[in-house]
Amino acid sequence: MSGLDYRILRGAEVEAALDDLADLRIGVFREWPYLYDGDHAYERRYLSRYRDAPGAILVGAFDGVRLVGAATGSPMEDHAADFGAAFEARGLPLGHIFYCAESVLLPGYRGRGAGHAFFDAREDHARALGRSHSAFCAVLRPEGHPRRPAEARSLEPFWRGRGYAPLAGATVTFSWRDVGEAEESAKPLQVWMRRL
Repeated sequence: MSGLDYRILRGAEVEAALDDLADLRIGVFREWPYLYDGDHAYERRYLSRYRDAPGAILVGAFDGVRLVGAATGSPMEDHAADFGAAFEARGLPLGHIFYCAESVLLPGYRGRGAGHAFFDAREDHARALGRSHSAFCAVLRPEGHPRRPAEARSLEPFWRGRGYAPLAGATVTFSWRDVGEAEESAKPLQVWMRRL
């Protein structure tokens, strides 16, 4: 459908792709709505969890040998320190939830089915792990944000089409440095979830 080759990367394959994965995340997340001013040292540390953690998945999208997109996920308990309280406060056991951490794709490859391929792979993996729910977090930015592009469009119709819905009242905060800022600042993220 998209003309891309999707591969689940494990162990040494993740290690070999770490620099390309870091470049991809830094480049895509510099865009709206994340505006993330990333660095390679942090990215290598962050991405190494997908090399090492049991239950984690990293799906690479390749155009020939070039990595043009990636999606990650892992059991929710691996993210408990950051996001677990939003679920525990609602009586949702972390051991039932799979966390879809991120999907990044270069602009020229968007709109050709990669988003569905990324979610399909992670949801299939979550089911294989015996998880009953899949969740992710989306950054919340104000409508009048000065860096919001005029052509910005919401991904909510895509997420809803896949069966996800915002978990009412469930927001979490996570800190990073925005492009053009000297220090990290806390950003609110909305939790979205679906039953598998």
